[in-house]
Amino acid sequence: MRVKIKRLRPEAFLPAYAHGPAEDAGMDLRSAEEAFLQPGVPGLVSTGIAIELPPGYEAQVRPRSGLALRHAITLPNSPATIDPGYRGEIRVILLNHGPAEYHVQAGDRIAQLVIARYEPVEWEESELSDTNRGQGGFGSSGR
Repeated sequence: MRVKIKRLRPEAFLPAYAHGPAEDAGMDLRSAEEAFLQPGVPGLVSTGIAIELPPGYEAQVRPRSGLALRHAITLPNSPATIDPGYRGEIRVILLNHGPAEYHVQAGDRIAQLVIARYEPVEWEESELSDTNRGQGGFGSSGR
């Protein structure tokens, strides 16, 4: 699949697979700017790119496991959804759960981007069928 992409600033990096599309579902998103993330404070980091997704597709922005493990950096709205009608810059909300300030440098890999197909739905109000589980949730299957 081909997706249109635009660099909004010359220093922006295109999303890229670390090991290729046969091995990776997500492409690395890189920061186009320097940022300082204070503990417990969400920060918005620019990627410097915009994309044009075809109808029926979304882009999901997800955390990077290495940043989460080594620095406690995550995305508080994960996965974030980029709708096919959005044409603005992709910016990533990062949250530092660590004890100290975290320095993001331009070019750092800050998140992953996964392109996924979705099906639009139309709601049909009706009675729901019975199942073994029924309304059981939140621990209903045991430990």
